[in-house]
Amino acid sequence: MTTLPGSSKPRSRRYIAEFVPYERVEGVFAIHNPQMGQTKAAKPFLKCLIGDKTGQTPARMWTIEPALFRAISNVGFAYIEGETQAYQGELQVIVQVIDPTEPSEEDLRELIPSSKRDPEEMFAELKGLLDALKHPAARALAQTYLADEHLMVLFKRAPAAKSMHHAYLGGLLEHTLSLMNLASRVCPLYPQVSQDIVVLGLFLHDLGKTRELVYDRVFGYSDRGELIGHIVDGAIMLHDKAQQVMKATGQRLPQNLVLVLQHIILSHHGIPEFGAAKVPMTPEALLVSMLDNLDAKMNIAVTAARPESGPAESGGESLNGNFTEKQWGLDTKLFRPDPLAE
Repeated sequence: MTTLPGSSKPRSRRYIAEFVPYERVEGVFAIHNPQMGQTKAAKPFLKCLIGDKTGQTPARMWTIEPALFRAISNVGFAYIEGETQAYQGELQVIVQVIDPTEPSEEDLRELIPSSKRDPEEMFAELKGLLDALKHPAARALAQTYLADEHLMVLFKRAPAAKSMHHAYLGGLLEHTLSLMNLASRVCPLYPQVSQDIVVLGLFLHDLGKTRELVYDRVFGYSDRGELIGHIVDGAIMLHDKAQQVMKATGQRLPQNLVLVLQHIILSHHGIPEFGAAKVPMTPEALLVSMLDNLDAKMNIAVTAARPESGPAESGGESLNGNFTEKQWGLDTKLFRPDPLAE
């Protein structure tokens, strides 16, 4: 429920996934990627994405004062009144009223998207995959991470990204589990590749995001995330965990094990243009990078073109057309219909 400013009368919330063209909308929304544009008449206007737990949609406000824009950017949430309209085959909201708002706990549950899967269920499945590691050193390293209760609490809750893929609470765990399941199917096709290193590398590759991102409100970057980033932070974390294993067992880990796992973390983005510190230089690092890219891009594609609810499922004409808007993570728009869907 949402209470309108200046009123004690609550109203039922209408979610973004339910929006249709040319209807009046009002309520508290999360504000993503706010930007100040300029009209042809040289007047400032607001362009942003507004979001709730069901998704995001573009929004525009054709006149805005710089002070109000700064307030909206700082708070990250706003009460909005406006009207939806169809624009170039997609839906957008033209905003008439916008008021920076501190959301209540009840509002936050409606505004922050979450994985549809239960995090404890996913975590139990992930632990099973790590328990199946064959080499005792790989299992010992995995168990050292799993024993870090604070880290695992963050791991279960964190998104996998601020906005690109698996950008919802539990998204990091969901993404990591998906990758580890992919590896268990792909690695047997390449018996010369160490499945233990691939699975363990996938478990570790994005754990730095638990410290890179903030996700108790609108998703963003922590100071540590801005200054260090999850790739370097993940390699630092691995060094510390390896030291813990050796102190606990009194034995050194196999030569180059930490080195190749750090290389996986540092190279999993593939190329420097995408943030990789090194390009993949082992068969295992190459496989991790490709699987990571596969799962991230398929999550973007399926979320945009084949959402679990809405007309895109049926493969027929939808209110928003047969094509999505351009997906920046894919550098293309997508054709929605599945021609074989019933």
